[in-house]
Amino acid sequence: MSILGSIVSAILHHGNASAAPTSTTSSAAPTPAAPEAPHTAPVDPAPSEPATTASAPAAPSAPVDVDAVLTQLAATHHERLDWKHSIVDLLKVLNLDSSLAARKELAKELHYSGDEHDTDTMNMWLHREVIAELVKNGGKVPEDLKH
Repeated sequence: MSILGSIVSAILHHGNASAAPTSTTSSAAPTPAAPEAPHTAPVDPAPSEPATTASAPAAPSAPVDVDAVLTQLAATHHERLDWKHSIVDLLKVLNLDSSLAARKELAKELHYSGDEHDTDTMNMWLHREVIAELVKNGGKVPEDLKH
């Protein structure tokens, strides 16, 4: 799965789950639903479309509150993270690779045409684009994050 696809899936998955991020423990209680989920939602469709992975996750029936999901995840993280302004922190909140190499790969996925050596500019661009992609894929973000 692409980096962008991982970001979108992680946020929309958490937003669609009404339980806390530790859904593995809460899924043990509803025994009938737990066996159905792996059988009805195979992982195969997402990897088969690497170029359109951002649109691969099914759009939620109601917009996912990206702010609430990421703020909740950030609150449980061992570092103090500013995901609203930093692509590195946003990736860390989702437990995704935030290395320069990963961000350069994300920049390629999003067709960044700027200088990859100017990491400050690239990082700001990446953050704006990721937020825009989240909105396109069913995410609801505060107005101050829409650029």
